[in-house]
Amino acid sequence: MNTAHYDVVILGGGLVGASLALALSRKGLHIAVIEPHPPSERQTTLDDDNEWDARIYAISPANRQWLEQLGAWPQEHRIGNVHAMQVKGDHGGEIMFDAHDAKQKRLASIVENRWLLHSIWQQLLVSEVSLYTPAQVSALVREPDRVLLTLQDGSQLEAALLVGCDGANSWVREQIGIKAKIKPYGQSGVVANFHCQYLHGDIARQWFVGDSILAWLPLPQQRISIVWSHPNPDTLLSLSAEVLAEKVAAAGQHALGHFTTLTPAQAFPLRLIQPEHMISQRVVLAGDAAHTVHPLAGQGVNLGFGDARELERLLGNAKGSDVGEWLLLRRYERARREAVLAMQLGCDALHQLFHTQLPLSRWVRNTGLNLTNHIGPVKRQLARYAIGF
Repeated sequence: MNTAHYDVVILGGGLVGASLALALSRKGLHIAVIEPHPPSERQTTLDDDNEWDARIYAISPANRQWLEQLGAWPQEHRIGNVHAMQVKGDHGGEIMFDAHDAKQKRLASIVENRWLLHSIWQQLLVSEVSLYTPAQVSALVREPDRVLLTLQDGSQLEAALLVGCDGANSWVREQIGIKAKIKPYGQSGVVANFHCQYLHGDIARQWFVGDSILAWLPLPQQRISIVWSHPNPDTLLSLSAEVLAEKVAAAGQHALGHFTTLTPAQAFPLRLIQPEHMISQRVVLAGDAAHTVHPLAGQGVNLGFGDARELERLLGNAKGSDVGEWLLLRRYERARREAVLAMQLGCDALHQLFHTQLPLSRWVRNTGLNLTNHIGPVKRQLARYAIGF
């Protein structure tokens, strides 16, 4: 059987893998994507404006600009904009900052998963990228000058570099023997969408409520999406739509009046994953395969897009030479390690601080929020941190 030759093969056609493939192809590299589960018909024909996806992302201004340059940004009528953010502690602490603090037009854009994936794949389908989907890899062999992949149907792909974008439970990471430190948070992220009585004013709201963290994120018009990091997700998932809507509204002190549930609640376990390395011989990891982070800052997918942008810069500049060369991969790992570690440690520290129930800790965290709210330079830096700068 003939072997197909590529500069880069990407395993995983989710948001990070698909956007990376598109970006590298635009740089003139010969790219292939292997995706076991292609976007469903529901994700490629989005005709119903009344259906909303409970899985959403808060995309940073820099990553929004990058996706716009790729022509892969969804239609604006499905986008929610965050112009300000209000954070409340569990004992009177509060901070509020806005886009002006970060010197941006907006702090973030709230985008549904299926609409963003649809937009990226629409560009991918008309690009020069070779798509192998649905397809599964049965064997991975690395040699000093190449990586060789065998698919379950027997076809073979050869490349100078393999990029693992195959999620938190990465098959690539396991196959190449990169160990990962995994810290379960003992919580799940419960997501759902609601119609609210009052306008949200493009304000994202977050409450640290005892042993849980609740975030309201603005969608277009009088709609919001929530992410509730909760230790007992079944207590929320088992509620009727009416009771769930009232519980979410009450947890936010009815700041936006009464709620109506638009999408059923879903839950996913929260874990901090820290692989020992992001690279190995002829292989790099990106996105959730390379790192996960607590969703309290909404930066998980932004870190993944940051990986893709750095790979685009490095591999695009290496066109015509060996894009899998070890020193090039080392530059990628060094460039991403600091940003990833800072976000992981920052979110983990905040999670620990607000889950410590000692009286002194409660005073410290709430007083800290109030003080920060009145210190302009610190608040401006926090605003920039919140959007991934």
